[in-house]
Amino acid sequence: MKTKLLLATLALAVTPSLAMAMGCGYGHVKGEDIAMSCAEGSVYDTDAQRCVPTTG
Repeated sequence: MKTKLLLATLALAVTPSLAMAMGCGYGHVKGEDIAMSCAEGSVYDTDAQRCVPTTG
C-alpha cells in the first residue's frame, strides 16, 4: 500500500514538470513566427531558414 501511494504521489508531482517541458513552441512549425514577419513579396524558406523573394 505504501509503495502504491508513493508512486502515485511521485507521478502527480512530476506531471506538471513534464507538461511545462513542452514549452510554448508545442504544436508550432519551426519558422512559423518568422514567416509572419517576412516582407511583402517574400516567403519563409524552411530549408534556408530565411525569407526569400517569391518568383512570378
